[in-house]
Amino acid sequence: MSFNALGFLALEAVNFAYPERGNVVKDISLTLAPGEIHCLIGRSGCGKTTLLKLAAGLLKPQTGRIQLKGQDVDQPVPDMGFVFQTPTLLNWLSILDNVLLPLSLHGKVTDAQRAYGEQLLSQMGLTPYRHEKPLQLSGGQQSRVAIARACITRPSVLFMDEPFASLDAMTRDALQNDFLTMCHAQGTAVLFVTHDLNEAVYLADRVSLLNEGHIHPPLDIHLPRPRDNNLRFTPPFNLLCQQLRQILDAQ
Repeated sequence: MSFNALGFLALEAVNFAYPERGNVVKDISLTLAPGEIHCLIGRSGCGKTTLLKLAAGLLKPQTGRIQLKGQDVDQPVPDMGFVFQTPTLLNWLSILDNVLLPLSLHGKVTDAQRAYGEQLLSQMGLTPYRHEKPLQLSGGQQSRVAIARACITRPSVLFMDEPFASLDAMTRDALQNDFLTMCHAQGTAVLFVTHDLNEAVYLADRVSLLNEGHIHPPLDIHLPRPRDNNLRFTPPFNLLCQQLRQILDAQ
């Protein structure tokens, strides 16, 4: 099988070392299919965020190869979106203008692009706040803005680094549902870093565990879609969470 056939996003034998820490990503191979949500879990310092940055072209591996749709990844490209734990919104811009920022940095925003921004805000339940400023919104609402902004360029893949970690449980559950709805509507693939085993099972098609820079074979999440909050209380869901916990504890 050729490298291009391995996956929509493919990492092959990737290694990365920081000068002060040594090798933190060790011979990792990983594939992401179109529209797949793949969660990365593991203890702090295991290499999750570093691997995410490598896949997104924010870091360059010392050895190995990364491709997106058959093209080598050596820097971020417009077909990628990024959402990090801190929304990093611009407080002097309206919510709509924050969403449109990736477009306005490259020229005048068209009417069609502005309409799409409005559509994304509607999907995130933010239409009433589109002319407000970020400081007037709650933390959960700001996270929704960050997701809409990441999607404004219609990326085929999103890279997400614990974007819901600082939110309360009820806000996090609601945002996970809206996020899944948006990804399904757009057919967006997602590589998602989380510490939360329940979040990983709820969101993912596959979950991979990182441990001291190594990646373990992914666990397939065979749960029905679309998903809703009732799923969180079912035996199959709890069994998968237990399996992940056992794998993590074994490391």
